[in-house]
Amino acid sequence: MSLIRWSPNWDPFADMQDMMQQTLPARIQQQAVAGQNAFIPAVDMYETKNDLIVETPLAGMNPEDVEVEVSNGILTIKGETKKEREVEEKNYYRKETRSGSFFRQVPLPVSVIEEKVSAEFADGVLQITCPKSGEQQSKKISVKVTTSKSNE
Repeated sequence: MSLIRWSPNWDPFADMQDMMQQTLPARIQQQAVAGQNAFIPAVDMYETKNDLIVETPLAGMNPEDVEVEVSNGILTIKGETKKEREVEEKNYYRKETRSGSFFRQVPLPVSVIEEKVSAEFADGVLQITCPKSGEQQSKKISVKVTTSKSNE
């Protein structure tokens, strides 16, 4: 059994960020390579009787810098936040405030009326309301069971 030396400078969140970078779409990877920070916002999705609601926390964002689009059953949220007051003289111990571009696509689990999708931004949370296009009727298919005679 080998021992692994503990390092007080080890940051598990940096390791998670590295893993996420490996799974990002190529467009975001290109932006990260170009020196821009990129992140994927967390999304909560739930259903009411008439609507599908999607919420994502975007604290500190300017609503004019956020774009929401629904097309072919896929919700796209993208935008950019800029850190305009960054001070280079500070000797940071930790700097976790995110800035840069973000991009998130989520397939919607039910069909929605795409022309009536609306979005509101309040208290740092973007809430997207997608009116459902009616009850999805599940199609019941009967399976006919037949027996086959085996050749002897």
